[in-house]
Parts: sequence; structure tokens; C-alpha cells
Amino acid sequence: MADQSRRAKYVLILGSLSAFGPLSIDMYLPAFPTIAAELRTGPSQVQLSLTACTIGLALGQLVAGPLSDTFGRRRPLLVGLVVFTVGSLLCALAPSAYALVGLRLVQGLGGAAGIVIARAVVRDLYSGIALAKFFSLLMLVNGLAPILAPLVGGQMLRVTSWRGVFAVLGAIGVVLLVTAAFGVRETLPRESRRPGSLGNTLRTFGGLLSDRAFLGFSLSAALAFASMFAYIAGSSFVLQNVYGMSPQLFSVVFGVNSLGIVLVGQLNGRLVARFDPRRLLPVGLGINAVGGVAVAVAAVTGVGLVGLLPALFLVASSVGMVFPNATALALSGLPETAGSASALLGVLQFLTGGLAAPLVGAAGPDTALPMGAVMGTLSLAAVVVFVLLARRAQPKTAEVDEHAEPNTYQR
Repeated sequence: MADQSRRAKYVLILGSLSAFGPLSIDMYLPAFPTIAAELRTGPSQVQLSLTACTIGLALGQLVAGPLSDTFGRRRPLLVGLVVFTVGSLLCALAPSAYALVGLRLVQGLGGAAGIVIARAVVRDLYSGIALAKFFSLLMLVNGLAPILAPLVGGQMLRVTSWRGVFAVLGAIGVVLLVTAAFGVRETLPRESRRPGSLGNTLRTFGGLLSDRAFLGFSLSAALAFASMFAYIAGSSFVLQNVYGMSPQLFSVVFGVNSLGIVLVGQLNGRLVARFDPRRLLPVGLGINAVGGVAVAVAAVTGVGLVGLLPALFLVASSVGMVFPNATALALSGLPETAGSASALLGVLQFLTGGLAAPLVGAAGPDTALPMGAVMGTLSLAAVVVFVLLARRAQPKTAEVDEHAEPNTYQR
């Protein structure tokens, strides 16, 4: 019973920490048209604030990951949470679109610590099949963030402005800071920490990038993420401006798609006990590709919501199978560099997603064609990368213990 209680606590806390990406990205999506109008700017400029946040989430992981391998997990995590909280509150005061872009970068840099260190802590505690199972459990908590964030954001717009949304994000940062301070113990013993220097960090990243298996699993997942991110960046304008949805109805549709992530993630947690993650990952990538191509077809043919909404659901829900398996496979056999490997995994995901975001608004807010083209291309690219790099590559051998218990190291 004590082990189950401890496991549940880790799922809740680490899932919440790894939800910084969805929280930072999704909560203000229903306000995109309002932000553009109030700050007197266009959709691409508003989407640039989304790109800035994702770049911050990516670059911040490059810093927080290696630091957590050197100084342990707790201290970099707590510092990152402080930066995220302050950045969120300052976003609420942004006087212009460009100020918002800069502050979103700061917000992302702070939030990155929660994402990368949560994954590293899981790798500290689990291995093998147990690792893939735990990442699937994290999808249950992590998947609630993209469901609740736009729903809360859409409803908040009834009583406050988009600035109030960022104030709430700041309050969430305070809650998570307190929770992490009292609920996350150190999981990396001092004897397992690596010397901290720029040279060591660069050599570690170089070794990871030369690992065919790590690169293949990480990059294919990143491209699938970018396809979903193109949907995140473009759906607010497409569904509201092109198809006439209200912010509240948009948030409901967005929540349904996010629920698909949770459901497929839990299904994956059951399947991984019977099938190797290497068999499940291509299935998830295939579903993502079918959905991405279907979005492109729906945009070109103009079939309307009857064709578009199911396709968007496929792209979103596939993430519940792609992420747990790709993450477990990419981090397999890398206990000494879990922080750095987790950082590089996150960088690939958020950089590809951030680069995709402005492209979906390139033709203005009144067409779905750019979103469809970007999503279809990225989904197919994910499958190609997996086939070329990861299908036959062998990840470094790791102990496979389905019933592995968390280590009990405490600082």
C-alpha cells in the first residue's frame, strides 16, 4: 500500500511538472483573436509569441538538463519554477506584441526545468518496461493539462481578459513551486553526478546525437509533436475564423482531442506489458500520419468540419502512443546522462514545434490550407525518419524489470 501511495504521488507531481508545456501553450489559445485585436497586430505575430515560448521551453532544457546531472534534480527545478512564475506574471502586463514575445521566451525558459527534470527523475527511478509504463501513466496527468487549459482559458475570457489568463498561470507556478519544494526529494545520488563544464556538456550531447537509436526515436517523436503543434498553433484561427466557432466551443473541441491523448496513453500502458515499445511506436506514428494527411485533404477539398475534426482527433490522440514509447526507448540505457538526454529529447520536440507554428498563419487567418499542408508534411516526415534511423537501430541495453521499485535515495 505504501509503494502504491508513493507511486501515485510521483505520478501526480511529476505529471504536473511535465505539463508545463501544455499549460504554457494551450491556456491562452482561445484568446488569440482577442490578443491580435487588442495589441493591433496580425495572427503571425501572435503565433510568434507561441514560438517564443516553445523556443524557451527548448533552450531551457539544454540548460536545466545538464545542470540536473551535475547538481542534482531539486535545485535546478526550484529555480526554474521561480523563473516561470515571474515570467507568467510579467506576461499579464505586456504592453505590446513584441514585449509579449520576449516575456513568453522567459516564461518558457523557466517552465523547461519542470519538463526535463520530471523525465530525468522518472529515469532515475525506473527502467525497462516499468519505465515505459510510468511514462504512460504520466500521460494521464499530463494529458489533463491540454484538456483543462483551453477550457479554463475559454471560460476565463467570459469574466476577464487574456491578461487574466497569464495571471492564473503565475498562480499555478506558485502552487507547483510549493508542491515541488515539499514533495520532490533528490533522486540523483552525489556519486552518480557528472562534473559540470561546457566541454563535458558538449561531449555528452555529441555522443547522444551520434547514437543512431537515440536520434531516430527522438527525432521521429519530435516531428509527430510538431504536427500536433501545427494544429495547436493554427486551430484557434481556423476553427473560429474559418468555421465560426466561439472561443468556448473551440475549447470544448480542443478538450475532446486532448482527451484522446489521455485515453490512448492509458491504452498504451496496458499494451506495453504485452508488446515491445519498438512495435507500438510505429503504430502511433502511422496513426499520426493518417491523421495529418487527412487534415491536408480536408483543407484542400473543403469538406468542412465533418472531415476536419476526426482527422485532428487522430493526430492528437496518436501522441498518447508516440510519446511514452519514444521517450522510454530514447532514454533506455542512459542512466548516467538522463538529464542531458531528456534535455536533448525535449529540445528536438519544442524546436520543431516552434518552427512549425508561424508557418500555419503565413496565408492569414481565413484559410486552413497552411495548417493542413504543414501537418501532413510533418506527420509523413516522422514516419520516414523512423524507418531510416530507428527501425533497425538497437538502443543501448538497459535492465528490463517490469516490477522495478523506485530507488529510495534522499538528499
